[in-house]
Amino acid sequence: MKLTWLKKRQTKYGAYLAVYILITVGILGAANYLANRYNKTADLTANKIFSLSDQTKKVISNLKQDVKIYYFDQTSRLSESRFGPSPKDLLGRYSNLSHRLSVEFVDPVRNPKRALDMKITSAGTTIVEVGDRREEAKSLSEEQLTNALIRALKKDKRTACFLEGHGEPDIENSDSNGFSGAKDALESSNFTTKSVSLLAKEPTVPSDCSVLVVPGPRTDLIEVEIQALKKHLEGGGRVLILVDPPTKGITNTALVKLLGDWGVKANNDIVVDLSGIGQFFGADELSPLVTKYESHAITREMRNVACLFPLARSIEPGDSKDKISVEKLFSTTPKSFGTTDFASGQIKVDAKKDKAGPLSLAVAGTYRTDKEGSQGRFVAAGSSRFVSNTTLGFPGGNRDLFLNMMSWLSSDEDLISIRPKDPEDRRLSLSRTQMTNILYSSVFGLPLLIVAGGVWVWWRRR
Repeated sequence: MKLTWLKKRQTKYGAYLAVYILITVGILGAANYLANRYNKTADLTANKIFSLSDQTKKVISNLKQDVKIYYFDQTSRLSESRFGPSPKDLLGRYSNLSHRLSVEFVDPVRNPKRALDMKITSAGTTIVEVGDRREEAKSLSEEQLTNALIRALKKDKRTACFLEGHGEPDIENSDSNGFSGAKDALESSNFTTKSVSLLAKEPTVPSDCSVLVVPGPRTDLIEVEIQALKKHLEGGGRVLILVDPPTKGITNTALVKLLGDWGVKANNDIVVDLSGIGQFFGADELSPLVTKYESHAITREMRNVACLFPLARSIEPGDSKDKISVEKLFSTTPKSFGTTDFASGQIKVDAKKDKAGPLSLAVAGTYRTDKEGSQGRFVAAGSSRFVSNTTLGFPGGNRDLFLNMMSWLSSDEDLISIRPKDPEDRRLSLSRTQMTNILYSSVFGLPLLIVAGGVWVWWRRR
């Protein structure tokens, strides 16, 4: 049998072509398999509007049970988007994070019975279902969607109790110094909130308080209240104490003494930051900026995030106490001072006398109770204004830091992270002259330039 055809040039070229085709098909098949199995994208936008936050990734990656998200809207509108990702894109990124989370898009016009069964009354509704629990997201944003997911996963409601009766900020007050923003942030994070008073015949912290917040009292607590706080912590309770510096009209002698009994030193000073960094955020030297955090669970995720602490006193670990462990959380810049010269109302810094930074502004502590497996927890910070309505929305990490403190105190360490932010408004504002220049240059100038170039080339080749 003659095999001369194998030596022909056409046969060789045909074999080469067949091998190339097989290699190409193999590469494309492998790429398609990897693309389906590992969905990777890159967000190149300046404010990362197409990226999910650390908290969303953390919550979904730690899922131990199946989650179903239903989105009700017309099919034709699933890919619509005005300023951010479309419903299909946003929910698709959620489902790509875990095989335990799935998304179903339901058209209420084509499937009215499904909408009625789930009591859907309007288009654009998002429902998160975990087992027999269902939670509705207030809007189709990452923040509201992740909060709904957390509410569905966390069966037990947590209660944040705010102490009142000593001139503390009101959680219902929406003014600049009020705490309504803190209340809204907590309720979005699966907390219920309420105000409590310990000014009773037999004062005791209510048993349903997951965390008791002492939000910057202006007048001192009386002895029975101090004993109630002490008993609450020693019984395994959780307390957040925000104690302001002793400026005019504010006295917290008993509260400072209680912190001392817990191994915390609340210094009798006001922190002045002379670094000038706060000016970039519209703050003065009495609003120290925090960018350095310790490796505690509360602050571990706060990398590259700044927090603002208006009118703060320095708070640091004090003398060691039996059964109590205290850790520093974060510090000011090195160019800050803890000044004690403010009795006259004029705050002055004496670099030779005043303690130089970095200065600790908050600590976290644990109390070993007599009951095995139980511990009390507390956080003490030197400013209540860092969570006021004006400062909570600071374009940094104040809100995250406050909620991380509350999550750690309520033993929800899995929720400690950097939370979703509202998309930044990055509109381009142009004057009439600028708009006219863009019109003439893009609509008329560029086409005329192309035509002129073509005529020039034709003339040269003519």
